Amino acid sequence: MPADTLELTDGFDVHAHWFGTDLAVAQEHADPRWPRLVVDSADRGRLLRGDEHFRDVRASLWDVGARLADLDAAGVRTQVISPVPVTFPYWATRPRAAAYAERTNASISAAVAAGGGRLLGLGTLPLPHVADAVRALDDLMTGPQPAVGFEVGARVGDLDLDDPRLLPVWEAAEHLGAVVLVHPADGGGGTVRRGGQPYDFGLGMLTDTALAAGALVFGGVLDRFPGLRVVLAHGCGSFAWAYPRMRLGAEVFQQADGPRLDELTGSLWADTLVIDPEHLRLLGHRFGADRVVLGTDHPFFPAITSGARSFLARAEASGALPDGGAQAVFSANGRSLVGVRQERSA
Repeated sequence: MPADTLELTDGFDVHAHWFGTDLAVAQEHADPRWPRLVVDSADRGRLLRGDEHFRDVRASLWDVGARLADLDAAGVRTQVISPVPVTFPYWATRPRAAAYAERTNASISAAVAAGGGRLLGLGTLPLPHVADAVRALDDLMTGPQPAVGFEVGARVGDLDLDDPRLLPVWEAAEHLGAVVLVHPADGGGGTVRRGGQPYDFGLGMLTDTALAAGALVFGGVLDRFPGLRVVLAHGCGSFAWAYPRMRLGAEVFQQADGPRLDELTGSLWADTLVIDPEHLRLLGHRFGADRVVLGTDHPFFPAITSGARSFLARAEASGALPDGGAQAVFSANGRSLVGVRQERSA
């Protein structure tokens, strides 16, 4: 079917970020590493770390009405919002990390409540303080405005995701049925030998995500906790491409069970934020076409959000997605991941 004839409906976006104006750090606890939002006008603002400019932002980052208008224009019915990764409190001392995570989660909960059923929330955890993180996760999943899960960095400070110290978090996530969104925490910095742009953004973030996926698959996390529902941002980074060589290395050097590794890899989910629709072909091959979900990084790249339907339609028209795959990726797959029923089309 030609791309321009597909009418995709009831979009379900699993990768989008929120930073509310209600999220602030008490001045007596100020530290230049804490991010802060400066609203310059009704539709523009800036994210800062201390006095350092991080990025220019649009009102959709903090304004529910502006966000819903964007979603209406993009044909997205439901969006799962999560913290901006720069807010992960992994460097902070225990009480301050816990307090900041609590404020972040309260801000997301308030946005979800104001979203009229159109928004769902992924919170944050005060890692690497594991006991506090497990308590925070229980609060997230059982509170008056329950989240659907949490977002975690591809690394937690200096800890990879298969570090034994994180096992209680994975156990709690499986028990509570939490969806886990894995997202690079540091913008790709320090992951590859050449830093700066476009290397951090273009290679570092993808490598960081692939290392996180490797920790989950090869480090035993998914084998130990088979009920985990994990989605990796940016199409799982470079993992889909690198996996066959990693699998061979594990078989040769660690006597790993290759077919079992295939099963574990196939239990992961990946979003569509891969820029080129042809890349969706490999995601479907590696993870299964039913485990590829819409992810836009909204509101940071407006054209990706507004162009999501066209992007998926082009992928189906070229054969990168199977017949009917564009609609499944646009809506049904994400609902299956999160456990939300399919909406009726208007």
